[in-house]
Amino acid sequence: MTVPADARTRHVRWVAPLCWAAVALEGFDLVVLGVVLPSLLKEPAWGLDPNSASLISVVGLLGVAAGALSVGPVSDLFGRRGAMLVTVSGFSLCTLLCAFADGPWLFGVLRFLAGLGLGGVLPIALALSTEYARTGRGGSATTVLMTGYHAGAVLTALLGIFVLERFGWPWMFVLGAAPALVLVPLMVKFLPESAAFLRIRGASATRAVRPRNPAAVLFRHGYARATIAFWMTSFMGLLLVYGLNTWLPEIMRAAGYELGTALALLLVLNVGAVLGLLIGGRVADRIGQRRAAVVWFSAAAVSLALLSIKLPGLSIYAGVLLAGVFTFSAQVLVYAHAAQVYPAAARATGLGAASGIGRFGGISGPMVTGVLLTAGLAYPWGFYLFAVVAAIGAVAIAAVDRGPAPDAPVATPLRDERRVSG
Repeated sequence: MTVPADARTRHVRWVAPLCWAAVALEGFDLVVLGVVLPSLLKEPAWGLDPNSASLISVVGLLGVAAGALSVGPVSDLFGRRGAMLVTVSGFSLCTLLCAFADGPWLFGVLRFLAGLGLGGVLPIALALSTEYARTGRGGSATTVLMTGYHAGAVLTALLGIFVLERFGWPWMFVLGAAPALVLVPLMVKFLPESAAFLRIRGASATRAVRPRNPAAVLFRHGYARATIAFWMTSFMGLLLVYGLNTWLPEIMRAAGYELGTALALLLVLNVGAVLGLLIGGRVADRIGQRRAAVVWFSAAAVSLALLSIKLPGLSIYAGVLLAGVFTFSAQVLVYAHAAQVYPAAARATGLGAASGIGRFGGISGPMVTGVLLTAGLAYPWGFYLFAVVAAIGAVAIAAVDRGPAPDAPVATPLRDERRVSG
């Protein structure tokens, strides 16, 4: 079926904002647990303590990892548009049901189920954004997309200030699910299917052959080394993101800073993350995603090591801002490079696998740093540990030995769609 050119253009323009909104909802949903935990700990009927609350957090992250690993292949086999609709609808429904959970067991199960959808959103959104990016803008398309995550996280914190005391923690989950009532119908109407997926499906139908298992592609045709490198880098990258976001205030307090200063430094860290995303994408478009990722991880290692020195006055804010610029966006540049390296037939699978394996780094980061805090070694050894992790990430991403896949997006999306629709 041939779609009129004006309709194709309109749909292409909807890809970026719809994917951004989906990632923003993911950012909201993955941070909301931290916002409501103090209230959950006060629920007398739940009987939660910090250990059992941490278990709920881990269960949710395991769901995210499982979703990232499983939804990617589904997207490559059956289409990105349908998979996106299912994941957004699924995690929004489970998020809504969390508001009515009557105990920690049901709440934990719902968090795991929501995680399955949350984990699937990111690889699909990354694949679509890459495939519909303008020529030579794959890096910035990916980093701009990921600003949605931080926007969702900031919105969660702001809503928590106004909602928790006035209306109670269940309303946080109601508000987190409500945007899907608008977003899902918009996706149904305006989100186009991946042009790359349609080409592959059309070619398979013409030759009357079954599509290949996308997971097998990750270790065949010379992709094995790149796959292992992406997994290792993602593990290190998300270890940094979750470790710093969870424990930076406590590490800075151990260094002798006041609580207010320590919390302000966490905000500065995330402001730096957004700046790093905007800058890093443009740099990647100019010098290439792999080279930019190596530079970003290396700079992260240096800036984190420098935080082991107690800096006076405003210089500590500058140091933390610099660490945020390089540390958080380094992992996003890994996603941008992976989206270019893997062929369209396995693109979401490769991105999902990197994200899923990386989530185990996200689980490990807070745990390892927590051990250092308990032992009284978090400052300065926590920053030394983070610096070494960033250096390993730089070495791992440098080991990727493949350039862009032959079918990596190099033309404008509208031109791609014209080739599909004839």
